Formats: sequence, C-alpha cells, structure tokens
Amino acid sequence: MDKQYQQTIDFLFNQTPQFQKIGAAAYKPGLDTIRTLASKFGDPQRCYPIIHVGGTNGKGSTSHTLASVLQAAGYKVGLYTSPHLIDFRERIRVNGEMISKEGVCDFVRRYEKMDLAGMRPSFFELTTIMAFEWFAREDVDVAVVEVGLGGRLDSTNIITPVVSVITNVSFDHMAQLGNTLRKIAFEKSGIMKSGVTAICGEQNPTVAEYFAEEAESHNSPIVFAGRRKDVTIDLTDNDLRIKDAIWGDLNFELTGECQRENALTILATLDRLRSQGWEITREAVAKGFAKVASSTGLMGRWMKISDSPLAICDTGHNIGGWCHLIPQINQMPHPLHIVLGFVSDKDLAPIFSLLPRDAQYYFTNASIPRALAADALVAKAAKAGVLGMAIPGVAQAYKVACEAAKLDGGSVFVGGSTFVVADLLKWMEESVSNDSN
Repeated sequence: MDKQYQQTIDFLFNQTPQFQKIGAAAYKPGLDTIRTLASKFGDPQRCYPIIHVGGTNGKGSTSHTLASVLQAAGYKVGLYTSPHLIDFRERIRVNGEMISKEGVCDFVRRYEKMDLAGMRPSFFELTTIMAFEWFAREDVDVAVVEVGLGGRLDSTNIITPVVSVITNVSFDHMAQLGNTLRKIAFEKSGIMKSGVTAICGEQNPTVAEYFAEEAESHNSPIVFAGRRKDVTIDLTDNDLRIKDAIWGDLNFELTGECQRENALTILATLDRLRSQGWEITREAVAKGFAKVASSTGLMGRWMKISDSPLAICDTGHNIGGWCHLIPQINQMPHPLHIVLGFVSDKDLAPIFSLLPRDAQYYFTNASIPRALAADALVAKAAKAGVLGMAIPGVAQAYKVACEAAKLDGGSVFVGGSTFVVADLLKWMEESVSNDSN
C-alpha cells in the first residue's frame, strides 16, 4: 500500500495544477469544474451539515477549534483544511484521524476512470471532492470546511452551510483577490448564503461596514463577534484564559494575540450553533478549547519546537499575521535569532518594516519552486535595512540559528511561510525517526 499511496500522491502533486507549488498559475477561479466533479461523485457535500470558515488569518485555528469542541460534544466531525505541513492526509480528518492511505488511493483510482470530457481539475478541486466524499463515507454528523483561497470562487463554495464564518480581512493573495481591503472583503463575503447566519470576526470598523453591506446583499443575517461585552480574555505568559458569561471559564491551548479575535469568533459561532439546536455543553467547550492540537492534529501555530534553546515556529505569512507575531517575538528571550523564508510572489516591504532590527537573521528558502532564493531574500531585506546571512535549506538555517542561540542564551523563531514551517517539521520528524532506528 505504501508504494501505491506514494504513486497516488505523486500523481496528485505532479499531474494536477497545485497552488502550493506554482502559485497563481494553479489558481482557477470559478465553480463549474468543481460542480461537475461533485456531481460525478454523487454530490457528497449534501449528505451532512457543514460549517464554512473563511477569512485571511485565523481560519485554520478557528476551524480546528470548532472541530475540537464539536468532537468533545460527542459529534463525529469531518475537518477539511489546507495546506498540509508534513503529510497530505492532514487536510482530511474525521475526529482527528487522517483519511486512510487506502481512501486516497481508491478515490484517485475512481477519478482516473471517469469520463470528464477533457476537463482537468486542479489539485485543490480534486482534494475538496475527496474530502467531501470521505466525510459522507464515514457518515459524519457535521463537517468543518476551511476555504482554500478567497471565498466567492473557491472550490469549497458549492456548499450551503448551517453557518458561515469569516474571521477577518488582511492583504494577501492580492493578485487573485484584489489590492484593496474592500475588494478582498467582497471575495471573502462570497461564502455568505441567503438565510444563513454569517459570523464575522473583523474588528476594523470600515471593513466591518463592508461586510454588513455584503450580508444585506446576500440576505444573510450577520453577527459581529467582537461586539459581545460579556467576554474577557487575558493573555499572560503565553497562557490565554477566557471568561465567558455563556460558556464559563476556558483555557485556550492556542496562545498569542491573534487568538483573542479567533476565540471571540469561535464563541459567537458556538452561540449560533446552540441556538440552532446543537447540543454543546460548557464542559465540551472547555475540553475543546484546552485540547485543540491533540484532538485535531493542529500544528504550526506559535508552536514550541525546542526548550533549549527556546525555539518557536509559526505559519503566519502576511502582514495581518505579522502584526500579531511581532509583539510575541519581541517578548522571547534575547538575543533573537530569526530564521525566515518567503514565497517569491509575496509583497515583503510591509513585513520588513515590522521586523525587529536587533535580531540576527538567517534567510533561507523552502523546498518548493515558489520559494524566494535565500540570497535574493538577503538582498531584498538589506534594501529595507534588515541585515542577515543566506543559508539555503530550512533545516540547515535552523541548526545554525540554534547553535548561535545556545552560545548567547537567546531564542529562535522560524517562520515567514507555511512551507518553511512544513520543511522544518518534516525534517524534525525524519530526524526522530532516524534516531529511533
């Protein structure tokens, strides 16, 4: 099976256009192909209720936490997210368990036998239908589905959810979504459906007004999560504690400034679900918040990867994410050693403007074609006044940074791109495996 599975994964990665590898060239807006593909597989997305989660930042954390709470409440929960970090199967889970290798192979085998009249689905279109069908086969009670890119024209937008969730809007993927917050908000709001309540975590008043206008045009009731006054959230020493008049006292396993807004969005979504008749207790919410990573397999969100030296990795990769990350990075033990890599189509100037100037930088590149070469990154950063060395390969850059931090008592942060974190975690997993053999 391992050989057959690897051949299947090679097919998915190499024979279908994949945004993860080639960027904008793989982005195929429009829903005609995905609707045809879904029909060929019997429209599995109609077999169970769905919570649809979009937004620029926080949609992954929000999706995983909602799934964690619903699992704790006793529901069988499908979870579809992207991208994966180590294993393709991370994208498709039921109660935290990844889709089986046999399930992946069986789906692709049946797809290859279909007559699709020359239609060539993208990597994301195929994996979306794979997820929808797997959830139907597993007879889930509910699925939490994360938007891939944008919303209005995203492959996941063939569903009619029980609630739509939009975390926030920030500048990212502007070539596909537009170069103003209003244009991006328009694309994100495309997951709103007539008669379906939308939960919005956006706290920028101007952007919130855009969403209110779009909700009215979609005939979608809208709830702004940040307007509740009976919730307090305290973050001290990387411990995020919530006091909620409805759900009680909660300890959130995910920490950091960004999780304040995510927590409010999640709680507002749970409020709405309970009003629809979903059986969710305080105990389930407490357990779900406290055990997100272990119950859903979430990785890469302010994730500690070493104690000596202290090393943290995070997948935040756009200006909105970095606005939250910088205060946390500045609170890490100094001297700071920062390992950074980015994709080549990212506007880096706004991020460079935020980076601390008293850190030692190790500029690197992930192992994907879209990655910006380490030496090119050094040159771009230098023009912005951020100086550092080029070390091709994430693992090598991390090792050099750790050695330096051990000598001066500092700490290490690794990030800039989801793919940088993916390379690091994959290398760490392989290192552990080799050590045990």
